[in-house]
Amino acid sequence: MSDPIKHECGIVMLRLLKPLEYYLSHYGTSFYGLDKLYLLMEKQHNRGQDGAGIGCIKLDMEPGTRYMNRLRSNHPNPIKELFDTIHQGIHRASSNHPERLQDVGWLKENLAFTGEVFIGHLRYGTFGQNGIEFCHPFLRENNWMSKNLMIAGNFNLTNVDELFRSLVTIGQHPNETSDTVTILEKVGHFLDDENEDLYRRFKQEGHSKKEISPLIAQHLDLGNVLMNASKYWDGGYAITGMLGHGDAFVMRDPHGIRPAYYYHNDEVVVAASERPAIQTAFNVPLENIREVAPGHALIVKRDGRVSETLVKQPGRRAACSFERIYFSRGTDAGIYQERKELGRRLVPSILKTIHYDLENTLFSYIPNTAIAAFKGMVEGLNRFCDEEKADRLRELYGRALQGRVALGESAGGANLEEEVSRILQLRPRVDQIAVKDAKLRTFITEDTKRDDLVAHVYDVTYGVVRRGVDTLVVIDDSIVRGTTLKKSIVRILDRLGPRMIVIVSSAPQIRYPDCYGIDMTKLGDFIAFRAAIELLKETGQSGVISEVYKNCKAQMALPAAETINCVKDIYRPFTPEQISARIARMLHPPQVQAHLEIVFQTIEDLHAACPENTGDWYFTGNYPTPGGNKVANRAFINYIEGKNERAY
Repeated sequence: MSDPIKHECGIVMLRLLKPLEYYLSHYGTSFYGLDKLYLLMEKQHNRGQDGAGIGCIKLDMEPGTRYMNRLRSNHPNPIKELFDTIHQGIHRASSNHPERLQDVGWLKENLAFTGEVFIGHLRYGTFGQNGIEFCHPFLRENNWMSKNLMIAGNFNLTNVDELFRSLVTIGQHPNETSDTVTILEKVGHFLDDENEDLYRRFKQEGHSKKEISPLIAQHLDLGNVLMNASKYWDGGYAITGMLGHGDAFVMRDPHGIRPAYYYHNDEVVVAASERPAIQTAFNVPLENIREVAPGHALIVKRDGRVSETLVKQPGRRAACSFERIYFSRGTDAGIYQERKELGRRLVPSILKTIHYDLENTLFSYIPNTAIAAFKGMVEGLNRFCDEEKADRLRELYGRALQGRVALGESAGGANLEEEVSRILQLRPRVDQIAVKDAKLRTFITEDTKRDDLVAHVYDVTYGVVRRGVDTLVVIDDSIVRGTTLKKSIVRILDRLGPRMIVIVSSAPQIRYPDCYGIDMTKLGDFIAFRAAIELLKETGQSGVISEVYKNCKAQMALPAAETINCVKDIYRPFTPEQISARIARMLHPPQVQAHLEIVFQTIEDLHAACPENTGDWYFTGNYPTPGGNKVANRAFINYIEGKNERAY
């Protein structure tokens, strides 16, 4: 992706269903859970580089012994720092007594993170600072085991202010208004209620206080807690958590916006944001891994019972399509094929743009996440070439049958064998043009002369483009702001001397802000939005801008459920092709000699390529929750009023 954007975080939940002695005897280590947690997090490190955190609960611990552990890091390599810290403690405790590593009882009593229940989190900070206090898991402590709560999540709520006010209404005094704290306190409030209800019930039945605690743990309805807590949440979320007595859960929003998968057998229950992490860590086939259903919670009780419980009525499925285009690892079998299909479906538009001149066109990609789409594009081009060759050979064969062409005789200046050979040579010219200079990228930190340095983020392969003759087609995942294209990529590609440069996006035009976890919150950042504004002004339709502003302001007084997305009217007067043409003009640096064209994926082909992930609000403005429309309108108001802030 040429425009890097921060996006969804990653989560892990792991529950060992056997005593630790089982894993020691079967796998030769008392740290089986810890080792698997590390692997699950490392295989999702693409989802978070601003920080990481882990939590652990030890079962069956005596009172006075710590049974909950938490460790967080905002180190540049947070996963490594977390596990280095833990293993340093293990080494110190066992260096003079290696036999302790075989003593599960001693390990649980004396070392942290030697438990049976684990959660992990990888943070991409889309808002706020990157201090360690922003890293998950978040912890709510209590002397009653079943009131202790630790959560970590991949989420953004659009109505956090309303939820905060509801907490204040019931008498709470939260120390901040973030959605993380709001979720923690919402779940915590109803967890307290559930505990109190059960306490009164068992007390009335004549049980002693000491007897009541394990009874609460046994009968606590975690599904009911999550149902009540999430009743008014508006947003996208995949949240994992655990209670002090050992219950654990992973819950997903009712539209399935954020991803969550799980696998369980008689040894483990494991959940993660991405399927390949589970496949790799436990060497299980794809068909054994299930998706946490939208609006449901995967619940693992203290006694090992596993259920998938409805906690919020599912709505229209709107799983994030950007997961398939860019965010998730391309090693997922489904995602890899879908990215290739996105590339294949761009071929007709590309051929039209280059006037079907394959002989004088070179195809490449922006490293590195666009490789799968590039392969699909090349497959589509090869298929076109095969069809074209078949048509030309059939035509040539027909001419030969009619006696118009004979072996060795002239056929348009060439004999038959030469013409067949020329037809068979038709294929797309493919090469690696751009190479990312990672070291230079990390060096660019100061604004002084920044543009000149940004122009050198990518190196190019010289000698493969014929100057003044070739068209250069380069595919990328998406175009968000266009900054890197204009300041770096287009300028560097132009040095090769192509007649025309075609930048192809495997994603459609990004037109609307995201409010569910992606760092795309300001309309003015989007090149497609700025292009539409310029077109409105150029075509004498500036009144549309004023009208949309007035309508957005009026919408602010309405309840979220009655709000519509007024920003759609900004794009209504123009076709996608007109906006693409204006984007090309805006991204064309004055010093670049080559003609520039921009080709975007269509919405229809996006849905055909990614049929299960239909969430497309950043492209279409069709938000799955009422809060999304409100965010879009507020983002437009902020743009007009010059407020450089996110809209939720």
